[in-house]
Amino acid sequence: MKLPVGLLVLLALWNAIEVNGWSNLQCHNKLTLQPRPHSVSILEFGAVGDGKTLNTIAFQNAVFYLKSFADKGGAQLYMPPGRWLTGSFNLTSHLTLFLEKGAVILGSQDPSHWEIVDPLPSYGRGIELPGRRYRSLVNGYMLHDVIITGDNGTIDGQGWVWWEWFTSHSLNYTRPHLVEFVSSQDVHVSNITFLNAPAYNIHPVYCSNVHIHNITAYAPPRSPYTVGIVPDSSDNVCIEVCNISMGHDAIALKSGWDEYGIAYGRPTTNVHIRSVHLQSTTGASLAFGSEMSGGISNVQVEHVCLYNSLSGIEFRTTRGRGGYIKEIIISDADLLNVNTAFAAIGDYGSHPDEKFDPNAFPTIKKITLQNITGRKITLAGNFTGISESPFTSICISNVSLSINPASSISWTCSNVSGYSELVSPEPCDNLKNVNTSSSCLSILMKSNGSRAATAFL
Repeated sequence: MKLPVGLLVLLALWNAIEVNGWSNLQCHNKLTLQPRPHSVSILEFGAVGDGKTLNTIAFQNAVFYLKSFADKGGAQLYMPPGRWLTGSFNLTSHLTLFLEKGAVILGSQDPSHWEIVDPLPSYGRGIELPGRRYRSLVNGYMLHDVIITGDNGTIDGQGWVWWEWFTSHSLNYTRPHLVEFVSSQDVHVSNITFLNAPAYNIHPVYCSNVHIHNITAYAPPRSPYTVGIVPDSSDNVCIEVCNISMGHDAIALKSGWDEYGIAYGRPTTNVHIRSVHLQSTTGASLAFGSEMSGGISNVQVEHVCLYNSLSGIEFRTTRGRGGYIKEIIISDADLLNVNTAFAAIGDYGSHPDEKFDPNAFPTIKKITLQNITGRKITLAGNFTGISESPFTSICISNVSLSINPASSISWTCSNVSGYSELVSPEPCDNLKNVNTSSSCLSILMKSNGSRAATAFL
């Protein structure tokens, strides 16, 4: 459809691209990993890599020793080939944890080897159970310049015992993650394989300048609520060239839970995700929320493959969440064997307690899906908004989905509005609102300039 305002909008927005920051994508700001001037091996601290000897004290002593090099250019903790069993331990600033090929850090299957800590303030309690939570296997708190990398070494959480305890309701505290950074800056994770996480694999929370590159994360299909990478109330995040296959979500962006997330007030923003392969058995390849009370904005996703998943791209929220999900652009995606290609759900997830405000309505708006193909899709889209706070400015352009012949419907829509062009199968009438086209054009201009906007002209 020809829009008479199209050219005027393009000209008006051209000078705003840099101001709004869309052209400064995080993955374009490459972090150069400089060698540390000092390096020690875990062997120097009495560690034994037989997969049976507990090495927690060796890790703790090594990190304590390496703190002394923080003002001397930092240091590296070298993990040679072997199976290094440990409980949870902390890292320090200006540190590189390097896993050689054949090196495996194994998480202990004895819960007494995992410290119990307070819940995150933006959640108010453990996510799975009220009260405290298990500390993650590898931790960083208020760190600066910390790197986990290697020659495709492995961090294996041996999570099947945690999955069994979770399923049988045998746990008293929320399950731990493999790697968690809290309130840290300049974090880099690359060239590592993550296996069998008890819950999340990589969880940067309240962090800035996070770069996750060339990692593989895997948990079996029946692992309950395992998640790959979870940027949480963090900004300036790059996730690229990763292969993630999880029991639940592959990548999930979050920012706090109900009144706790609203009060903490730290959004997840300026996130760039590209060149990733994502698979999710019971969740979404790419999820936003449902814990999003601090807000999620300014996210660009490009050149991704989503396959063998229950849901491809999913936005989740519910009454009482507050917060927002906005200014999200997903382009150049290929979907294969995905039950629901796109979803935006307004009644997803539970509440941490009874203190939430039922009138704290979340906002979902300015969501763009463009240049997407899909094969073996059961449902093209499920957009179910909230009557008191409908989802608006849902912009869909140049999308072609091959729907399974047995599917009786292609789209489900309620309490949602948006605009679409060149979309097959044809979407709901709610997504054909010409009055929304200018808003959609504005969003596209911020991301890609005039070339991407031509689909709406």
